[in-house]
Amino acid sequence: MSDPAHPTPCGSKFLAYLQLVRLPAVFTAMADIFLGYLIVHQSFAPLLHFVVLLLASGCLYLSGMVFNDVFDRKVDAQERPQRPIPSGRISLIAAVRLGALLMGAGVAAASVAGTQSSVVALLIVAAIFAYDWLLKSTPLGPVAMGSCRFLNVMLGASTTQRLWAGNHLGIALALGVYIIGVTWFARSEANVSRRSRFQAITGMVLVNAGMMLLISFVITRQDFGDPLSVLLLFAVILLVINRRLTAALFDPAPAKIGLAIKTMLLSLPLIDAGVVLHVTQRVEYALAVTGLLLPAILLSRRISVT
Repeated sequence: MSDPAHPTPCGSKFLAYLQLVRLPAVFTAMADIFLGYLIVHQSFAPLLHFVVLLLASGCLYLSGMVFNDVFDRKVDAQERPQRPIPSGRISLIAAVRLGALLMGAGVAAASVAGTQSSVVALLIVAAIFAYDWLLKSTPLGPVAMGSCRFLNVMLGASTTQRLWAGNHLGIALALGVYIIGVTWFARSEANVSRRSRFQAITGMVLVNAGMMLLISFVITRQDFGDPLSVLLLFAVILLVINRRLTAALFDPAPAKIGLAIKTMLLSLPLIDAGVVLHVTQRVEYALAVTGLLLPAILLSRRISVT
């Protein structure tokens, strides 16, 4: 805990909160809203619905990061004592209040877009607690995390009348599988062992499976445009991701595994941008999604995304 005689500076406290919510990664969640919304609307109209869904996604994602550390505080005290809660920079009560506030704001923002959006937001809340509280250390943990990403894309598409049918459903599923792989891989970050090597290999396979599922869905849809540009983009992304994954497998040090996880997460806006370009044939929309990378990369230099 902090020493009352030497209170934590305001700047350090603010940085601790940014670390608690893992701010750089929130832009990957926002990219999913761009993706889901543009698939079903082909534009940002109506703008109000897009903005409130973007806000809802950001708040829900940040709340998930907070509650992740709330429920992990005892493990973090042993494996990651520098994290905001075990280090004493943020109290448990303050973290719970922040998480609850963000979660409530996320559901409230989604309700502005309609009842269907509220339902998806509540499903995300359920998935967050299922992962953070109950399933994280079980084999179903990565599936729960993947469901959060799947539902986040569906939140972006939630103002359509046919939410549980259509192009967005398959794309959301593919990204969910991708995140299942990232989560499996992330399980090997805190230690180096034979088990962690197996988890890393499993994650690598699932990451590639998610990308292959996404590629196969996109290029086989007759109502989408020319797949060549998106295939080239995905090829480059896969090359970069697998280079990081392979380096971590041959030398499974926590630092290299962390770098691989960071690469996979920060690749999401590029993946989403590729699909947006393919579906809408609008370069400016794809650039808008890609632009989310800039704050994510800049912030990740000071704040960890894992």
